[in-house]
Amino acid sequence: MSRNRILAAALASTTLIFATAAHAGEADMARQAIAAAEAKIQAANTAGAATVTPEQLARANEALNDAKADLAASHKPEAIEAANHAGMLADAAIGETQKRKSEMAHAEIQAARTNEAVANANAAQAQANAQSQVADANARADQAQVAASQAADSAAAAQAAAVAAQQPAPPPVAIQTTTTTSSSGHHTVHHTAHRAVHKSTAVAATDTSKTTTTVTTVAAPQ
Repeated sequence: MSRNRILAAALASTTLIFATAAHAGEADMARQAIAAAEAKIQAANTAGAATVTPEQLARANEALNDAKADLAASHKPEAIEAANHAGMLADAAIGETQKRKSEMAHAEIQAARTNEAVANANAAQAQANAQSQVADANARADQAQVAASQAADSAAAAQAAAVAAQQPAPPPVAIQTTTTTSSSGHHTVHHTAHRAVHKSTAVAATDTSKTTTTVTTVAAPQ
């Protein structure tokens, strides 16, 4: 074998070795990219992306499947690109999931505060209504007590009037008047008059023709 042929064969072998190494390097890079994408997708699932951002997670899984298919078809560059794209989609799903969870937590906190404020307002209104009802009840009780007192006074007055009406009237007073008239003939005339009155009345005697009037008050027989 000539020297030139030996050099040519050595050069060809070296080229084949480098090509094989490069080919093996791309495959490893593709596998590493696919493994990284799978880890990110798993992290997205753990973060809750399947519930919060299912669309983005679905696109990440689709890109990962494309990367695996390209690697199986020995399309190493395409597999690497697809795997990297799947990792980026998984990262975006994780970020969006965390954002939405934070917004939902904030909304829940705000709703809880609003509910608490409404509950406090309702409690205050209920307390005010209860106090108003107690005040109204006390006012009605006072009015009822005053009305009962007035009714008792009226009943007592009516009873007293009824008792007074049932008392017998006082008996009339009989007044007996005796008039004695004296004359020169020493003739004495007695006049006796009886009348009934309701109170004692004193009748003055008149000195006329030497007439003497005597008033005697006696109680009429019952």
